[in-house]
Amino acid sequence: MLGAAPAAGAPGADAVTHGAYLAAAAGCDQCHTDAKGGGKAYAGGRPLETAFGVIFPPNITPDRETGIGRWRFADFVRALRWGIAPDDSHYLPAFPFRFYNRLTDADLADLKAFLDSVPAVRAVNRSGGPGILSAGRAKAAIAAIAGRFPGPWLADPSRDAAWNRGAYLVATVGRCEDCHTPRNIFGAPDPRRRLAGASAGPGGKVVPNITPDRETGIGKWSQQDIINVLKDGQTPEFDFVGGAMAEIVRNTSRLDDADRRAIAAYLKSLPAIRTQKKGR
Repeated sequence: MLGAAPAAGAPGADAVTHGAYLAAAAGCDQCHTDAKGGGKAYAGGRPLETAFGVIFPPNITPDRETGIGRWRFADFVRALRWGIAPDDSHYLPAFPFRFYNRLTDADLADLKAFLDSVPAVRAVNRSGGPGILSAGRAKAAIAAIAGRFPGPWLADPSRDAAWNRGAYLVATVGRCEDCHTPRNIFGAPDPRRRLAGASAGPGGKVVPNITPDRETGIGKWSQQDIINVLKDGQTPEFDFVGGAMAEIVRNTSRLDDADRRAIAAYLKSLPAIRTQKKGR
């Protein structure tokens, strides 16, 4: 488990330390490590249930034969920002490249610096059934065309630094829209219902509205309530989040207090969107 490194924007954070912090916030180790199977960190192989069936995230250690040791920086940027592998194939949309598309060039460089620093592990990548992967890759290509890819994040000069930091984290490594925004038939998030919850999220479960609507969202939550959820998963009702969100909390718990506070401030500033009922 990665420890909390200096905040990404903290002066003096070197590339590897900064990259480790971003990787922890994104949960790269959780998806790309088969912890239950005794796999090595970042060596891939964890079975993940997705809309495309069971997939196995690849080895992203710097092994030159089975990992990403031969990747140039341009290959890394293309994969994370556009979902396209060095062999020109498309990654499945389960890999959240549409959110990593917003990462700045500097943050992508630091992420690669960190991954280049982890121990190389020889671990041959596993794949699902050919039918599942073929259909999934076709859908990925359609989603890449249908979805909007605005490119690297640009700060809003009308907002303060904390708001911009929170917006950036939500849009990129936090990828909150991945679960909390409903999708269209191509798998792209619906921009009209951004963060307003989804009727069928991970595992087919309802995902709650996290806009500040007072009746169906988190409008009655204080900023500290949001910070508490991000830090240890405890809700204002003294319950604890479960399912996919519990795994996300393992990532957000590794953010520093300033970044969790920035996310809370940003979420509280969003337009409130009413939904039919509050997800649990």
